[in-house]
Amino acid sequence: MSELYHNRILELAAGIPHVGRLAEAEGEALKVSRVCGSTVHVSLALDAAGEHVAAIAVDPKACALGQASTSILAANAIGASVEEIRAALSGLRAMLKEGGAPPEGRFWELRHLEPVADYPPRHASTLLAFEAAVAAIDTALAARAAV
Repeated sequence: MSELYHNRILELAAGIPHVGRLAEAEGEALKVSRVCGSTVHVSLALDAAGEHVAAIAVDPKACALGQASTSILAANAIGASVEEIRAALSGLRAMLKEGGAPPEGRFWELRHLEPVADYPPRHASTLLAFEAAVAAIDTALAARAAV
């Protein structure tokens, strides 16, 4: 278990940027782990073209692994393309569940969560932030399409 909670994970968990709620969010999502009860709420706004994240706020109530993942998301989401965030979720899921390589690019620090792959009960909380971000993006894009 000590390999799960190494220094960088604890640093990330303790230093989550953009905590709170975004007052003028275009999309919001709350994801809950049925395994452990961890939650992560993500609110965000997209740029004028709807292709990049312009602002984000996160509200995690999660274990250190969920908080570390949330920290990586929040620190790197502003300016990220919608596709980069979708790819990060896909890459994180593949890393945890299929032995895939860690995500690269702006979300490269997800590699610190690679040992979680050996602990399936921890997968859900580790994925929450990125699942919530993708759901919030989908909500924002759907709202724009409806106008």
